[in-house]
Amino acid sequence: MAQVMTAEKILMELESMPVLERDRFFSMLGRCFFKNENFTHAQVFGELAYTEFSSQEAAEYLEVSIATLRRYVQKGKFKPSRIVGRNQMFATQILKNFKRS
Repeated sequence: MAQVMTAEKILMELESMPVLERDRFFSMLGRCFFKNENFTHAQVFGELAYTEFSSQEAAEYLEVSIATLRRYVQKGKFKPSRIVGRNQMFATQILKNFKRS
């Protein structure tokens, strides 16, 4: 009997993917399933502008090690958007701007 893939199972798999692989997946998804639609970038990815990355996700996104990410923060190149306990969270827009520079 074939196992049915549910939206919840897919979401769990996506959450365990490295950030760059998730980016690649969503790009492929957009090309395959929305090629005949006229969605704007903001309509498709608008919510992501308000999400936060953990330190590990931020390091993966910037393609640096955790140690390098921490050095960037210590040197004031950018700041976490908030701190939850001992965890630093980074706003998507801050990381995006830093990566562009």
